[in-house]
Amino acid sequence: MEKIASFTVNHLVLDPGLYLSRQDQVGERTLNSYDLRFTAPNRELVMNTGEMHTIEHLAATYLRNDPEFKDEVIYFGPMGCRTGFYLILTDAVEAADVLDLLKRTFDFVAQFEGEIPGATARDCGNYLDHNLEMARYYGAKYLDTLNQIEDLSFAYQD
Repeated sequence: MEKIASFTVNHLVLDPGLYLSRQDQVGERTLNSYDLRFTAPNRELVMNTGEMHTIEHLAATYLRNDPEFKDEVIYFGPMGCRTGFYLILTDAVEAADVLDLLKRTFDFVAQFEGEIPGATARDCGNYLDHNLEMARYYGAKYLDTLNQIEDLSFAYQD
């Protein structure tokens, strides 16, 4: 059986960042899958499920309400290894706009106060597993990572 592309990334040298993980053709559109890497795999602690769950709720809410790009957001969700998230956008979002959109998203996460959207027993299958304080911490940490990105190819390092 052939390895899938994400299992060929060298996780021994992968640093926190924003990477273009794959591109898939769907009809006449290209879907761009981004690797939003929050922690260095196998070198830093992974995120706990509470903060990941809260980041998922906050970031998905922000992205799906963005006035310019909400219709271009296909998916936002956690990586199983708990070192980051995946974001799938259509090809209508240019690289510079991806970076700007994510900076705004994680500024929102870092500054968020109040009730977590969708965190009720009615709306969420695990509504008690949230950690807003740590979600804000990781949101600010990832925003710092995004603010250092200059290469808009979002290529993985070797």
